[in-house]
Amino acid sequence: MDTANLKQLKTELNSMDRTELEAIVLRLAKFKKENKELLTYLLFESDNEQNYVQEIKQEVDLEFTKINTSSYFFIKKSVRRILKSIKTYIRYSNAKETEIELLLYFCKKLKVMSPSITKNQQLLNLFLRELKLIERKITTLHEDLQYDYKHLVENLKH
Repeated sequence: MDTANLKQLKTELNSMDRTELEAIVLRLAKFKKENKELLTYLLFESDNEQNYVQEIKQEVDLEFTKINTSSYFFIKKSVRRILKSIKTYIRYSNAKETEIELLLYFCKKLKVMSPSITKNQQLLNLFLRELKLIERKITTLHEDLQYDYKHLVENLKH
């Protein structure tokens, strides 16, 4: 089966009535958790981006408290899982400010974590890689926002 491209899908969706569209969206939501999460964001969260960011930060806080700190193996595994979920939430939002804000928050939590990430090279590399990503994303923002975020990144580096 060949997959239709976006233009074909758009023209087909435009030709459908409201009830058919509702049925398709609900059927899509049944198939994957990500589809349901994206639909939830679009319907309930997209109008209040700040609230969305705060909810994710609270979830990240909770996840960081659950990390098993008995060995760096478990810490790395948990940190990667947290970062993966953050990146998923970022994809839903598609707003650059949200992306930078969440990644900065992740890096802050990682930096103050105990035991220190400086004692493990892989965690330190992950931290530095995310900071570089943040710096690249900052360059695409408005100059005023760039200044504010660059200041936050500099604080994290030291």
